[in-house]
Amino acid sequence: MSKHRLNRRTLLKTAGGLTAAIALGGGAFAATASAAGTADDGFGLTIKERDENDPRMWYYRFATNAIGWNPGPAVNVLLPDDYHTSGRTYPVLYLLHGGGPGQDFITFDRDLRIRDLTAGKPLIVVMPDGGQAGWYSNPVNSNTGPRNWETFHIDQLLRWVDANFRTYAEYDGRAVAGFSMGGFGALKYAAKYHGHFASVSAHSGPPSLRRDNGAVAHWANASSAALDLAGGTIYGVPLWDEARVNADNPVQNIERYRNKRVFLVAGTSPDPVNWFDTINENHVLAGQREFRALLGDAGIPHEWHEEPGGHFVRPQRLTDDINGVIARLRKAA
Repeated sequence: MSKHRLNRRTLLKTAGGLTAAIALGGGAFAATASAAGTADDGFGLTIKERDENDPRMWYYRFATNAIGWNPGPAVNVLLPDDYHTSGRTYPVLYLLHGGGPGQDFITFDRDLRIRDLTAGKPLIVVMPDGGQAGWYSNPVNSNTGPRNWETFHIDQLLRWVDANFRTYAEYDGRAVAGFSMGGFGALKYAAKYHGHFASVSAHSGPPSLRRDNGAVAHWANASSAALDLAGGTIYGVPLWDEARVNADNPVQNIERYRNKRVFLVAGTSPDPVNWFDTINENHVLAGQREFRALLGDAGIPHEWHEEPGGHFVRPQRLTDDINGVIARLRKAA
């Protein structure tokens, strides 16, 4: 299914990114965490900080050998309003933030009002750290210690969430979505870990690493070298790790989106005096059109929206996306 709608004056601008999500594959079973129980260590994660006082938003910071910074990566777990009283099991949306200085899981939640957008909805939303320029990847090299975000998200955090919260630990129980760098991460994770997510969404997220002479791959390398890796890179310089680029590149893995809900948003009119906005969203728009054409040629249904404006999250489209995630995933019970 293809659709586009041009509307909405109330646009929320963010400097750098959305996130979206992750999951682990496999078993068609529900996790069995108790209604009021607190979370435990496990799956390579040791809890160093926690805040479980808010009835909906629970916060954790971990020590893990996958990410070598101090104080370590963190996550917000946003629970449904009735989580502590219903005894029900819920589907999960992994929501991935975008990149850039000052962009993280906390600003993402606060700026986009995820709590308000999910009020009354039967959905757990997991919002993890992804680094300023982690690109939801394990870098080819790092000069600042391990920054293996892909390992942290897929091998550790996803299992930890299923073990500590009442989730459906199965394909039809998980969605992943994100903005900008996080939109790329969502598309990458949904294809590379095909059995983990039944729904994937990219809000101004680029779907091609190789388009325009590898613009996104070069930007991933440059931004990660400057912000996170002290000269290290995600994909390698001067030569890329071609096998890794092939595995991570959404447009090269079209068949892995079959039988998923696919939701795409891009802007058509970035700010002409803002070079960052113009370069980013023009590239995103062209890349999403290429991606949509490949999905269409393969007969893979997808929903798409092209709307006025540039590189930011559109609240109405995010609301539509959340409702679509709930409709696609297994129902809370």
